[in-house]
Amino acid sequence: MLKKSSLVLWGAALFVAWNGLLLLFLWSRPPSSASSSSSSSSAERGRLTEEVIRLAQDAEAELERQKELLRQIHRYSGLWGRRRAPQKPPQTPSPPPAAPEGDATVLPVLVMACDRSTVRRCLDKLLRYRPSAQRFPVIVSQDCGHAETARVIASYGDAVAHIRQPELGDIPVPAEHRKFQGYYKIARHYRWALGQIFRTFRYRAAIVVEDDLEVAPDFFEYFQAAFPLLLSDRSLWCVSAWNDNGKEQMVDAGQAELLYRTDFFPGLGWLLLAELWDELEPKWPRAFWDDWMRQPEQRRGRSCIRPEVSRTMTFGRKGVSHGQFFDQYLKFIKLNDRFVPFTRLDLSYLKKEEYERSFLPRVYAAPEVRVEELQGNQRRELGTVRVQYTGRDSFKAFAKALGLMDDLKSGVPRAGYRGIVSFVYRGRRVYLAPPSDWTGYDPSWS
Repeated sequence: MLKKSSLVLWGAALFVAWNGLLLLFLWSRPPSSASSSSSSSSAERGRLTEEVIRLAQDAEAELERQKELLRQIHRYSGLWGRRRAPQKPPQTPSPPPAAPEGDATVLPVLVMACDRSTVRRCLDKLLRYRPSAQRFPVIVSQDCGHAETARVIASYGDAVAHIRQPELGDIPVPAEHRKFQGYYKIARHYRWALGQIFRTFRYRAAIVVEDDLEVAPDFFEYFQAAFPLLLSDRSLWCVSAWNDNGKEQMVDAGQAELLYRTDFFPGLGWLLLAELWDELEPKWPRAFWDDWMRQPEQRRGRSCIRPEVSRTMTFGRKGVSHGQFFDQYLKFIKLNDRFVPFTRLDLSYLKKEEYERSFLPRVYAAPEVRVEELQGNQRRELGTVRVQYTGRDSFKAFAKALGLMDDLKSGVPRAGYRGIVSFVYRGRRVYLAPPSDWTGYDPSWS
């Protein structure tokens, strides 16, 4: 500090000395001769004026140099002060919240949006039911560039993050697939959005929902409880909030805590790990990503967890599928309305070995009945029963007769595990099942 003050004083002294010398020079000039003619006196005054102006300009220039010197003194003295002060380590941007195991897990919710301004209904329920903004950040990924939808998302401010898929143009497709352009764009959007979650934000896991889904009060509780199971059981590859056969009359709402394993990829609100994205990203399909997920090459014998009563329901008839399945099935799905404290429950029964030790004997111990007996509400005294199918055609016929979804993907029935579909029919539990010596799915069944 002393050194800085000395330099400032030295600069001020230099300024005063220079201006003193200038005044001395002016005062010491000899006066003009009295005998000089009027013209020479006038010329002398002109030269004197020019000299004064020149000296004033020189003085002004010197003053600017002195001011610059003072500025440099201040600048360098500031640098010297910073060098003497303790150096702080450089600040780096904070990474996204880490995802440790257990209760502290951060599980972002990725909302896939496009041109539905009704995304508000989805976001309202997510924000209403989430227990923690830090543990469950909501990230809305928007495709399509739809302005009204963008305004709706922006209206939530900092409550949600809004990211936008940058490639909005059409995708070159085979001529016979032109009508499927929407499915190509959806696959492109999923690839980009999941890349943002796992590559850019570097989350350990994520819950994926579409913009036309409404969630149940225990949606977050369910995924928080199931996450450790997904980590520990390598025979699982997802946790889904959806029951494909979850129509109100086909589930036991009194057993909302009941969960199952399923070989069918349900989607419609699902949890995946970053490791799964590492596996899928290099071969991600150009279109029809959900059916691609159901192929044996991707599933690789793994299962998902799904609930008895769905924790999501879809309200969006509008979409690329033009209402396919909506009027017949989707709009009748029962959304759970009772909070289940899953994090306090023991879910170890869902691990593969334990599940097969308990679930399979229970199924095949159930008395076998015919579809006609079920439809006629006969043999009620038997309680839980089993209907056996022996091939693709009998499965589809029985499923249709009992109100189940009868389509198969690579041989796997919706909500099925080892070919078994569990549901409620006229108030009793029914298992639609293959013979007990079942050896695997036939991908040719469709």
